[in-house]
Amino acid sequence: MALSLPTELSRPLLGYLSLLAKWNKAYNLTAVRESSEMVTRHLLDSLSVHPYLYGDRILDVGTGPGLPGIPLALANPGKDFILLDSLGKKTRFIQQVINTLELANVTVLQSRIEDFQPPQGFSTVISRAFASLLEMMVKTRHCLGEGGRMLAMKGQYPQTELDDLGDGVEILSIKELEVPGLSAERHLVIMTAH
Repeated sequence: MALSLPTELSRPLLGYLSLLAKWNKAYNLTAVRESSEMVTRHLLDSLSVHPYLYGDRILDVGTGPGLPGIPLALANPGKDFILLDSLGKKTRFIQQVINTLELANVTVLQSRIEDFQPPQGFSTVISRAFASLLEMMVKTRHCLGEGGRMLAMKGQYPQTELDDLGDGVEILSIKELEVPGLSAERHLVIMTAH
């Protein structure tokens, strides 16, 4: 993946997966059950967007069990991450991860994005399987700081969603992501609001 991450990062990343596998048995946090599949579909997929983070204040919208927020926060201890999800079982799990892994740069909030009113904007708003590009722009625009970027993690090239965007949105770039062990297509749409 051409990422230069410290080797000591493997311990907390695997610690996160261990917690996810344990909690998943009781709380059904993810449909992925196999540990090897979790490495590919959760850790590596999340880390594939690492080079595209912008600025130091990151909002992960609809984070679920902390994806991509937790792996990215572990890889970026100098950046502040807010992980937002509306489901209590998922935010309770993330709080347990924060406590267990002693993550000083992560805050979890249980809220719908429409109800979330941050005191200041974010440099990056990221989502993974959260909504269409248009819906993401409409629902999260108020969270974007001046000059901030939205990163939408997608599977196949989202041509229909791109066609639906209309005015007020600038597509900065679309990156094809390479995730080792994953044969499915992955794309990252980087956009901003006018």
